[in-house]
Amino acid sequence: MSNNRLTNISLFSGAGGLDIGLHQAGFLTKVCVENDSHCHVTLETNQHMLGREDMPVLGDITKLSPSVLLEYSGLRPGEVDLVSGGPPCQAFSTAGHRGSVSDPRGRLFLDFVKMVESIKPRFFVMENVRGLRSAALKHRPLNQRGNDFPDLSEEEEPGSMLDLGILPEFQRIGYQVVWGVLNALDYGTAQDRERILFIGSRDGELPTGMEDLLDLSSVVPPTYSRDLSDGRPPVKLLRDVIWDLEDDPGPFMPYSPNRAKVFERIPEGQNWRWMRDSDDFSQQELEDFMGGAYTSTGGRVGFWRRLSWDKWSPTLTTSPVQKATGLCHPTKHRPLSVREYARIQGFPDYWTFSGPVASQYRQIGNAVPVELAANVGKALAALIGAREPVSV
Repeated sequence: MSNNRLTNISLFSGAGGLDIGLHQAGFLTKVCVENDSHCHVTLETNQHMLGREDMPVLGDITKLSPSVLLEYSGLRPGEVDLVSGGPPCQAFSTAGHRGSVSDPRGRLFLDFVKMVESIKPRFFVMENVRGLRSAALKHRPLNQRGNDFPDLSEEEEPGSMLDLGILPEFQRIGYQVVWGVLNALDYGTAQDRERILFIGSRDGELPTGMEDLLDLSSVVPPTYSRDLSDGRPPVKLLRDVIWDLEDDPGPFMPYSPNRAKVFERIPEGQNWRWMRDSDDFSQQELEDFMGGAYTSTGGRVGFWRRLSWDKWSPTLTTSPVQKATGLCHPTKHRPLSVREYARIQGFPDYWTFSGPVASQYRQIGNAVPVELAANVGKALAALIGAREPVSV
C-alpha cells in the first residue's frame, strides 16, 4: 500500500457515493461505518473498487468508540487526513415531519462530532439535506403554535439546530468550519440536487472561518455552468448519462397496468399540470388520477411526471414510483431503473448494489452524488498539498 495516499475514515457510509468520489480524488478509505444491512453488503462487495481487499465495514456507530476505528484504520489520533459522512437526514428533511433532536436520527450528528473530536483528522466533511438550514433544535408541532400558545423559544426557532447545536459543537472541539448548500448539478451530476455540506479544518487551513459562513463555493468551485457565461462546460442532461440504457435498463419497479396506460398519454417533460390544461383528459379523470392531492395546495410538480431527455433530473428520492415524486422515463412507460438511478447519481456501472430492488433504489436515492463528492475531495486534496506522507 502506498504511503502517500490521503486517508479517510467513513461514517454513515451508505452505499458508498461519498467514498467513491473521495477515492477518485485520491483518498484511501481505511474503514467504513454503516448500520444498514444491505448497504453493509454493498460496501463489502465493492471494496476492491475503492482500492481495498480487506476494508473493515463496521456497524452501529452508537456502539463504537473512536479508539476502535483508529485501531481498524491502523492510524493514531491526528494522523487521519479526513473523517467524512452523512448522518441520517430524515429528522431534518423538508419532506418529513421535522422531528429534529427529538428523533434519535436527529442526534446521530453528535456521534459524528464525538468521532472527529477524538480521531482529530486534519479535515472533516459532513453532509446533510438542505432542510437542515431551517431545522429547529427543539420541534414544536404546528398545532401548538399561534396566538393561543406561547412564543417560540430560542431553541424552537427555525435555524436553531445550526446556530445553537451543530456549529457550536464544531467550534467547541476546535475546528474552523465553512458550510453551505451546493447543487450537484453544478459539479457534473445530471440532477438538480441541493445538499448542505460542512467542511472543517483542524489547523485553520480554510479560506474563511466561523465568522464568515455560507461561502462554501469559495472552497469547492463549481465545475459546470447553467448559462455558459464563464467558460465552464454546460451542465449534464439526462440524455448525457442514461441514453444508452433506454432499451436495456436492467431491473426496475414496474407501474401497474392502469398507471402505465395513463403515462402513455403524457408527453415527454410534462406532468399533471399539462393533464389539467389538456383536452386529452376530462375533469373527472384528473380528479380520479390525482385523488386527494387534486384539492391540496403546493406545486405538486411530481404528480404524473414524465422526465425529458433535454433536461436534467429533479432530486432523486428513495423510490421513483411514489405518486408525489414520480420519475417516469422520458419515452418508456416505466419509472427509471436502478441502473438509471445509479447513473444519475454518478455511480460507475461496475458498482453493484445489494438487496431487493426497493432497497437498491433507497441506497442510491440516499447517496451523495459521486461527482459532487469527487469535487469536494479534490478541493481538500489541494488544501492538503504536498505534506509529509503518513506511514500506514
